[in-house]
Amino acid sequence: MGLPLVVGWSPPAGGRKGRPYGFSRIKLRTGDLERRIDAFAAQPEIADPAAARFAVGELLEALDRGEVRAAEKQEGHWIVHAWVKRGILLAFRVGAIAPVAGGPGGFSFLDKDTLPLKRLAVDSGVRIVPGGTAVRAGSHIAPGVTIMPPAYVNVGAYVDSGAMIDSNALIGSCAQIGRRVHVSAGVQIGGVLEPVGALPVILEDDVLVGGNGGVYEGTVVRERAILAAGVVLTGATPVYDLVRREVYRRDGDRPLEIPEGAVVVPGARAIRRGPGADWGLSLQTPVIVKYRDDKTDGAVRLEELLR
Repeated sequence: MGLPLVVGWSPPAGGRKGRPYGFSRIKLRTGDLERRIDAFAAQPEIADPAAARFAVGELLEALDRGEVRAAEKQEGHWIVHAWVKRGILLAFRVGAIAPVAGGPGGFSFLDKDTLPLKRLAVDSGVRIVPGGTAVRAGSHIAPGVTIMPPAYVNVGAYVDSGAMIDSNALIGSCAQIGRRVHVSAGVQIGGVLEPVGALPVILEDDVLVGGNGGVYEGTVVRERAILAAGVVLTGATPVYDLVRREVYRRDGDRPLEIPEGAVVVPGARAIRRGPGADWGLSLQTPVIVKYRDDKTDGAVRLEELLR
């Protein structure tokens, strides 16, 4: 059973009354917030918990509005903002376990009071279908996003306009989901909070992730790529490109990247040595079999009818 969506909010202990997450809606001075977050995060014992909670509240508001992101694209390359991750981890440190109001049926939950559920209103332009979805504060959900039940969007995530998050899907901490992305039913988009310098999972614009797949460990899926049902990508996964005759892997701090427009399907590669070879075993591996063309685009456009 999924978590019920709770629309509404109560000020956390130590917050400032009447201000969402303890922050007034003024223009954010990002540099000042970054300095305060880093100062608190560096303290083994928080000297001023109330001030730390207030800084966390500012960060959640900025993440909600999309003014701050855990990662962003600059000149074609994705960079991570480690201080944002440190701020999210700080929210766990300074928060206290408190009851979270439940939805229909009287359900109730216990969670850190610094990380409430996100408030969503009709004028947000977001469509959340009834049936057990939870969206945490500190996640940006752009107008035009559709979320099918049950789904979970974690703190630090950024979901851009026109995206669809389908049933039984997870958008993990700090994941970056581009415009018009379709995350199909049963897909897991992994969260990357630690190490703070590690890139989160990124799905660029117009990516389609087929059902029961998964993308983990900071993998970057470039624009218009298609991951067929059942494809699983991790940092340790080699991806074989049959079209370009290349093999893509994570290389040190450089994440695994799926090229723009690639069509990736589940595959297998034979074990060459040892008992696995003797027994005729193979290992799962994703395979790029083609790049998007007019026929592929026509099939993908059918997804728009569901939004």
